[in-house]
Amino acid sequence: MRTLVRWQPVRDITVVRRQLDQLFDELSHLNFETPFIKPRDLGATWIPAIELHNHDTEVVLRVELPGVDAKDLDVQVTREAVVIAGEYRSEQTDAQTLVRSEFRYGKFRRVVPLRVAVQNDQVKADFRNGVLTLTLPKVQGDRPQVVKLNLGDTQAQALPVDATPTAVDATTATAE
Repeated sequence: MRTLVRWQPVRDITVVRRQLDQLFDELSHLNFETPFIKPRDLGATWIPAIELHNHDTEVVLRVELPGVDAKDLDVQVTREAVVIAGEYRSEQTDAQTLVRSEFRYGKFRRVVPLRVAVQNDQVKADFRNGVLTLTLPKVQGDRPQVVKLNLGDTQAQALPVDATPTAVDATTATAE
């Protein structure tokens, strides 16, 4: 006898999306000088989720690490990337009484490439409620700069401006 199962398209689409995300995450960690290697072959059992915000003067990286202690984290920042490694340790339970576990335990490693160079010696970190927040100041040359041109004189002079001007009169213009 067969059992009818109600089709839930949203759930099915979510499952496919997660599987595609996992596939692309695995592909993004490949070293293309070697044959295909999966993160689990490197000892990684899961990869934490991230949010990356690009502001004018800084990049903010948020990493979701529920249940991970700060002592189990290793965070390294270069000018071009952030490397987060650690371990989600399992609780000591009686293996004979455990019927099912869907928790992911073990080591992880995530490399987050940055689009701009950052001052890796000026990074600020905050780890609260299972979320690691890194504030990475941009290198001065990678910050957007506004130059105000003084066109009132016969020879134009560029004057650096810290912020974007709010109003432009007839004798000035901005260039990006």
